[in-house]
Amino acid sequence: MASHRRPKQPSRTRVTVLTATATAAVALSSQAAHADPKPTKSEVKAKVDKLYHEAEEATEKYNGAKERQDKLKKQVDTLQDRVARSQDELNTLRGELGLLATAQYRSGGLDPSVQLLLSSDPDSFLDQASALDQVTVKQAESLQRIQAKQRALGQQRREAQAKIADLAEVRETLGRNKQKFQGKLAEAQKLLNTLTVAERARIAEDEQRAGRAAGDRVELGNEVPASALGAEALRQAATRVGKPYVRTATGPNSFDCSGLTQWAYAQAGVQITRTTYTQITQGTRIARSQLKPGDLVFFSNTSHVGLYAGNNTVLHAPYPGAYVRYESMSTIGSYQTAVRI
Repeated sequence: MASHRRPKQPSRTRVTVLTATATAAVALSSQAAHADPKPTKSEVKAKVDKLYHEAEEATEKYNGAKERQDKLKKQVDTLQDRVARSQDELNTLRGELGLLATAQYRSGGLDPSVQLLLSSDPDSFLDQASALDQVTVKQAESLQRIQAKQRALGQQRREAQAKIADLAEVRETLGRNKQKFQGKLAEAQKLLNTLTVAERARIAEDEQRAGRAAGDRVELGNEVPASALGAEALRQAATRVGKPYVRTATGPNSFDCSGLTQWAYAQAGVQITRTTYTQITQGTRIARSQLKPGDLVFFSNTSHVGLYAGNNTVLHAPYPGAYVRYESMSTIGSYQTAVRI
């Protein structure tokens, strides 16, 4: 005989769980449908280039702080050496004063008038008194020298302490800028890692091809250099084409942008400073229309520099992952100014 029991109704708790599960599934489906698509190789490359540019700005600031740190360290060492020598001289003067004081004590323990009365040989006593006067004069001179040396030593110590404080501050700046460019480079690498090995290899090939193509297009003979110095610096830089960009590097086998320009001019016989921010102050500012081969050309708020090579082209170390190459000024970034060393 068939049972006529009513089917058991699902509990309210079970209905709630099933409803929540279904809602979550719909939400996940909706999110998946509307999720941002994976960036293309071109989009990743554009973002990476921007990060590399920001890393280069931080690198140039790091280079500037490093240059200042090295200079301050030399100044501190010189001052501390001077303080040590002054302290030795002061100790010597104090020793001489002690000897004079001993001589005065031995010769002048009694009042001079009493010594004269007790002396069996007044002439000999007067000679001794004259010698004692000379000792007293020397003692006064020694005291004056000691006081002057103490003042000088105090000033030297204050200067050394001030330089040490400056050095500590610069080292903090150095650390901050190092963290900044390392962070930008890590972020760029993370983006690159979203690409396949084949896509990353194609980007590297494109970089090398771009450098070769720009080099093939440039014709250096069309424009006369402003000076033999500029011509030689450009010639030296041209021997580095194909060398990799490496942050903070100054050659001869890898460079950052200002490292290349500094190295090129050093080979030509002229020392220029380390960073874009200081190199821009070292020559004569010229208009873009006056550019000649060998001039320094600055881009992107002076955070990037290259050597003008003629035909609106510069020779430069572009950014991490790239190589020293010729490139059209129109593709590098915003033109800032130019300087002739």
